[in-house]
Amino acid sequence: MESILGLLRVRVKRGINLAVRDVRSSDPYVSANFMTKHLLQKLKTRVVKKDVNPHWNEDLTLSVADPNLPVKLIVYDHDLFTKDDKMGEAEFDIRPFIETLKMNLAGLPNGTVITRTQPSRQNCLSEDSCIVYSDGKVVQDLFLRLKNVECGELEIQLQWITLPSTRGF
Repeated sequence: MESILGLLRVRVKRGINLAVRDVRSSDPYVSANFMTKHLLQKLKTRVVKKDVNPHWNEDLTLSVADPNLPVKLIVYDHDLFTKDDKMGEAEFDIRPFIETLKMNLAGLPNGTVITRTQPSRQNCLSEDSCIVYSDGKVVQDLFLRLKNVECGELEIQLQWITLPSTRGF
C-alpha cells in the first residue's frame, strides 16, 4: 500500500467567463482528477445552473502520495438527457507547493510571500501565483486558464492538511 503524505485541499472558488454550451449559458461543474499509483481520485463540485461566471467556493480534498503528479481540473456543462459537454481543462503542478511545506516557516510574519510562479507555456496560469504564509498555514491562490476551449478561467486555492500520522514532511 502506498503511503499518503497528506491531504491537499483544493478550494474551487469560481469560474470566470466560461464557455457557453447551452442556448445562452451553461450549467458548469468542476471535476478534480488526481492519480495515485493505483487509483484515480475523482471529485466534483455541485452544478451551478445557467451561469458562465459561477461561484462554487467548494473544497475538494485529495490524498497525495506522489507530489510529482499534476492535478487535473475539467469543467463540464451538465446536461440532463445527453453526455455532459467539456468546457475546458487545466493542470497544475503541486511540487512547488509541497517543497514550500518542507521549509522551516516558524516565526514568519503573516502574509509573507514565500515563492511566486509566473505564467508560462509550461503551466496553465493566467497570472502570477504566490505561495503565502497566512494565519499559520501555507496557501496558494491560482488563476488557471482553461485549455481546449475558446475561453474561461478557474480561480482556486490550495491548502495542505497534515495527517496526524505523517507529521508533515
